[in-house]
Order: sequence, then structure tokens, then C-alpha cells
Amino acid sequence: MELRWWRRCKSDIARVYPRIMFFIVVSMLCISSTYGQLPEKLVSQNPCIVKQTCSECIQTPTCAWCAEPNFSDQKRCFQPNINTDLLLKCDEAFVVNPDNVYSILEMRELSRANSHSHSTSIKNTASGGSFGAGSREAVQITPQHVSLKLRINEVYRMWLNYSQAEDYPVDLYYLMDLSNSMADDKQKLSLLGDLLAESMQNITSNFRLGFGSFVDKVTMPYVSIVPKNLVEPCTACAAPYGFQNVMSLSQNTSLFAGLVRNAAVSGNLDAPEGGFDAIMQAVVCREQIGWREKARRLLVFSTDAGFHYAGDGKLGGIVKPNDGLCHLDRRGQYTHSVLQDYPSISQINLKVKQNAINLIFAVTKEQIGVYQKLGQHVEGSSYGTLSNDSANVVELVKDQYNKISSSVEIKDNASSAIKVNYYSNCLDENGPLVQTNKCDGLKVGTVVRFQAEIEVKACPEDRRDWKQRFQIYPVGINESLIVDVEMQCDCSCENPGNPGYKENAEECSGFGTYKCGICECDSSHFGRFCECDSDNNRHGDTNLVSGCRPDNTTLVDCSGRGSCVCGQCECERRGNPDETISGQFCECDNFSCDRAGGLLCAGPGHGHCVCGKCVCEPGWTGPACDCRASNATCIPPGGTTICSGNGECECGACKCHEGKEGRYSGRFCEKCPTCPGRCSEFKECIQCLVYKTGPISQEDCAKNCTIIPEIVEVIEVNEEKDENLCAFYDEDDCRFAFVYSYDVHGKIVLRAQQERECPPQVHILGVVLVVIGSIVLIGLGFLLLWKMITYVHDQRECAKFEKEIKMAKWDTCQNPFYKQATSTYKNPIYTGN
Repeated sequence: MELRWWRRCKSDIARVYPRIMFFIVVSMLCISSTYGQLPEKLVSQNPCIVKQTCSECIQTPTCAWCAEPNFSDQKRCFQPNINTDLLLKCDEAFVVNPDNVYSILEMRELSRANSHSHSTSIKNTASGGSFGAGSREAVQITPQHVSLKLRINEVYRMWLNYSQAEDYPVDLYYLMDLSNSMADDKQKLSLLGDLLAESMQNITSNFRLGFGSFVDKVTMPYVSIVPKNLVEPCTACAAPYGFQNVMSLSQNTSLFAGLVRNAAVSGNLDAPEGGFDAIMQAVVCREQIGWREKARRLLVFSTDAGFHYAGDGKLGGIVKPNDGLCHLDRRGQYTHSVLQDYPSISQINLKVKQNAINLIFAVTKEQIGVYQKLGQHVEGSSYGTLSNDSANVVELVKDQYNKISSSVEIKDNASSAIKVNYYSNCLDENGPLVQTNKCDGLKVGTVVRFQAEIEVKACPEDRRDWKQRFQIYPVGINESLIVDVEMQCDCSCENPGNPGYKENAEECSGFGTYKCGICECDSSHFGRFCECDSDNNRHGDTNLVSGCRPDNTTLVDCSGRGSCVCGQCECERRGNPDETISGQFCECDNFSCDRAGGLLCAGPGHGHCVCGKCVCEPGWTGPACDCRASNATCIPPGGTTICSGNGECECGACKCHEGKEGRYSGRFCEKCPTCPGRCSEFKECIQCLVYKTGPISQEDCAKNCTIIPEIVEVIEVNEEKDENLCAFYDEDDCRFAFVYSYDVHGKIVLRAQQERECPPQVHILGVVLVVIGSIVLIGLGFLLLWKMITYVHDQRECAKFEKEIKMAKWDTCQNPFYKQATSTYKNPIYTGN
């Protein structure tokens, strides 16, 4: 029995032995292959390995440098949290691993105007100073001054608070178009001056009002230069001018009413006005206008026409660009109107930002679309529809002020080397932080917290730019948080005069500078200790060749992508100069990372390739940096639930669930298959606002329809913006279409088609007459056709008959069958006698 079992086992072993040996050989080959690729895989997980200098090392997040002399390990750049063995080998005194340092230099608590603010005393550890003096000025942002020492590509998060101060001073400068078409508006404004001041004084007790006017450049083709027209361009009109500061900011509202009433209108030729010249002077002439340092500055721009901008001056032979400086004489007249061109939109935006001006465009409904688009390019601006005689100016200014003051938008002027992102939960204290720099619905005394995420993206080439200062400020408020940033771009042991720095050092064979434990060779030497030169590269030295291999088991020098020269790898150069091979053993490259949409690491702004692995920018994740790292993009505006509770957030986008009624749809899975949209809600307002039709009267339309749609020639739906298409037929059987969507703040955005698609107009009487006429004509046609056919047929028969007659041959023989009607008998015996 046992013998049979053993024989059967021997037979099975003999049968499977070759397979086992084959499996073992293949496994060893796979392990060998994997082991040969170990450095590259290790580097893709540890970016510190490829860094050759201390400055390169500390510019890489999570990396530290060992500057200890005669360090046994060649890899001086390591991750202290992971490579604990290297950390133990290196003396703690020589570990260079700088931390981000945050210091508050000034911090006064939020306070209202004209009250003593309680300040927090904070001792500055750097200077030894203290802060805590009282102040009577309003404080709306805190802290006011901080200092940061930041490593490259390491995000630092800090908090700042904003609160609208109670009774904050307001300066309002009314800039008015005084061309002849605005004459009735001027009279109405003069009557409303006291009412405007009274309305604003209900908001703040410290209110000042000013007034300026503009027409256009006094040259052709903007105004007529005929001598009599230069004196009086129209009946009872004043001479044309560019801009005039009629009344500087003052609390004397009765003076405002009188000056507005007495201001004479003027005239010009073309439709656009010189409003940009006036805006520029009203913004930059701070002393002449009287803008206060600590006040909310409102510039109300009122007109019923368009505007000239940079380049239009060439029409009048004015080619000198606008310099953005103040040019007002003692009378408040703009002296450079015909000497320099109109300012550009970007110049207006820059000066508005620098001077913290809230620009309000109060224009007629014919121009609202133009100024709405202009407001998108001017920071802190808003717009409102002015009635034909400016009777609603008080309500318009009040509404726009409430809109401005109930919202805060945080911005900064950091350079391109510094990236700042903002997060806040706005008024929802217990809600999640969402990436936003704007909060709405604020009230006086409401405190809003913002988290500023600051990251130094790269070290500037000029060392002087390693220390920078920028401001974080609320738009339209002349207060800011000053941030002093010191970029930690190098190590102290790399600079002369510090320990660890030696020139012509013995450690470098006398041919290099010893920095942070390594040698920086001169131009004629190379090698780890500068022991090689162009005449003696010692290429055959096996000890040097081993320096080009990561371990003793690897038989390939420089990972097969370079040449070993004097114990150091010289990596190959690619045909594309943007593609590089790097690393101590040429194990890294910047072109073999994952791609998304054909772009390496999903392209700029998503990530960059480091040693075969994508290093993602903040906010992105995934092997190719093509996925959103936050669920914030899956939360609908104004909501808190991911994908409206009807889906899951995958890679920053909603993947909708399928319910009983069907699959949910929409960018945020907010559209259920059987739920009606909001098309019917906006239908009637679109009809009255855009097409002047529908059941709503124009008077009710102005009151109830407050959302002004954007007019376009052709409606196109943008799926990325989650737009909803609506189409209806009106009482005229015309089709009209519009789309609605939500902006980042959850507000409705409408876009309507300019013209309706109507069927061609049908004239019923004409159609009836045409039908009757057609029937009569058709009947006559049939009669004529019948008559013609019978006539032709008769002619043919007649011709045939005549032909037969001519061709007939007559014979007088007796018909044998013919029997006459009478019978004749002859008497045989009659002889005639």
C-alpha cells in the first residue's frame, strides 16, 4: 500500500517538477527586474532623494538636509518623518529643517468709529515691542500687520476677521453727465440733494456730499469747434469742457442743491461722452475732491450715454496716453483734456483699487447692458437703472450702498510668486469652510472670519525679492492686513560667514567651496570632492564607478540614461529642452508622469511632473492631478448638501443617483426627472423686459422684474455652467427662448434671445381673394381647354368628311335588293292601238 503511494507521488512530482522550476526561474527574473527599478519607484514616493543641495532640499516640502561633515550616507536630503534611520545618523545640530514662522506685529480689535477701541496687547518676540494703544478710528479688519517666514510650496493658513463698523463715515461724490440730454435730470437732482443727504444720514451720522460734471474733450470730432459753438453749442448752453470739480466733499447739502441747480448744461457732437476722463480725475485727485482716509468712498457716475476709452483720442489727433495723474487747476477744471488720451478700462480699475473707491454706475435702461459688462472689469463697482429724469436717484444710491455694505469681498495684491486662497463659512458658523473670498447678507456688527491660505510657489531669481510685502484688503475699504513674507529659499550654511561654509576647502581638494557638507566645485573640476578635472577624469576607477549605482546589486550605471564620469552621473539630454533627466543616478525625469486629456499632470494649474510622479497643486488630487481635492465643487450655491443629496462627489464632480422616476441630472444633481424647473417663473418677466409683450404691464414690470437679463443674438446652453434652457410660444405664436443659471454666490443669472422666432405674417383677405381668383381662373382654364379640344375634334371630323367625299366613285347600277314602291304591269295583248 505504501509502495503504491510512493510510486504515485514520484510520478506526480516528476510531472510537475518542470513547471515548479519554470515558476521559480520566472519569479527570480521578475524580482530581479523589480529590484533593478527600485530606485525609480523609491524616488517617486520620496522626492527628497534627488535633491543635491541644501537649498534645493528645503525648497521641497517635508524634506530636511543633513549638513554634518563626513556624513556616511550620500543621501543628505531625506524625509525626517519617514527616514528615521538617517535622522538618527545625523547629529541634530546639523539637521536643516526650517519651520514656517508666524508673528503678529499689530492687532487691534474690531471697533466702531469715534469710540475707544479695546486693543489686545501682543508682544512681538522679534522686536520686543508691545501693542495696545487705544484708537478712536474704526477698525474693520484684524489683525492689521503680520510677519511670515515660509518655506517654498508649503501652505500656511492664518485667520483674519472682518466686521462692518457701525456709523462708519461715508463720502459720496456725484459725477454727472451735463450734456444737453441730461438737463431734466439735473433739475431733479438739485431738488433731491437734501433728501439724499437725509437718507444717507439715517445710515451714518458722518456723511459728506460732493458734485462734479463732465461733457467731453473740446476738439473735433467730439464737440463742434465753430467759434460760436465753442461759446454756446446749444440754446442756453454753457461752453463745452472736459471735467469740472464743482463742489468738493462737504456736509453742506444746501450748497450741493444750489450748485447742481445753477450748473449749466453743455453740448457735444458724438454719442459717447468723456466720462472716463472724469472718473480718473475724481478718483486720483484725492485732496481736491476731499476724500477722507477713513471713510467708505462712493463715486456715483450718472449718464445716459456710452463712453470713450483709450485709443479714441486718435480721432481728435490726441496720441499721448493717459498718465493716471491729477490735472485739476484751482477752479477744478481738467487741464489735460486735449493733451492726453482717454484712460483705459484697466487704468480705471487700477486707480479704483489703489484708492479704495466704490464706483456706482447710475445709467438709463438703454445703457444698462454696456455698464453691466464694464462693471465686471472694475473692482468693487456696481450698477443701477436710472429713471429718465433721475427721480429714483435717492433710492438707487441707498440700494446700492446697502448692497455694497452688506457684502465683503477680500482681495490681495500679492506678486506672482505668492499664491493666496481664501476660505470661509460666512454667516454659517457651524458650516464647513468653502473656498470663497466673498460673503453676502452682512449686517452692522456681524463678524466674518476668513482663512487665508498662503503659499510661496517659487523663489524669485533676485535675492532682494525673497522678502516681500503685500496687503489683504476688503474691496472698497481703506483698511488692510499687511503681510511681510520672508521666503526661506536657502540655508544659512550656504552663505559666507556662516559655519559650514569654506572657500577652497581641503574637503573639496582645494578646488571648491564647502557648503552644508558638500562641495561646490569650480568651473574646471568636478566630482564628489572636486577630485576630477578635464585632464584626469579617473574613469576606470572602480570605486568611482560604484558612485554611479544606487547599490551593489545594480549592474547598470546611471540607470541606463547617462554616463558615469568620475563617479558622478551625467544624464542624457532630450531633444525637447523642456524635458530633463535628473537625479544622482539619472533615475528621475519630468516627462513620464500620468496624463489627463493629453496634458502632463492635467496641464498648468493642476500639477507638475517630479521624478515620474505628479505633484498636484492645492485643490487637485489623483494620479494625473485631474480630480478636485475638495467636495466644495459638488455643493450647490447657497446649499450645504453634497450633490443636493441625490448623488456622490467623485473627482470634484457629482455622479447622480437613479431613483424610481429616473436618474437625477444637473451639475449638482438638483434636477429630478419629474420636477418642474423655474422656466415658468421667469417667463412673463422675460416677455415684458425683452420683447415688451405678455400679460404684465410695463409699469408692473419695472417694479416686479428686478433681474435684468443679458441679451444675446443666439441662445446657446453651456452645460459646464449648468444652464437651463427654457422655450415658450406667446400669444403671437412666436417662439422665444432664454436660459437661467446660478453664479458662484447662488444668484440667478438670465440670458435671453434678442429676437423672437415668429412665423411669417398671413393676410387672410389676400389669401381668400387669391383662392377665389385661383378657382375662377382654373374654371376658365378648363372651359377654354374643353372648347379647344372640341374645336380641334370638329375640325378633324370635317376635314375627314370632305376628304371622303372627294375620294368617292359613284355607280348607277341597280341594287338587286332594291324594290321600288310602285309596280308596273304591261298588257300583253295591248298593241298600242
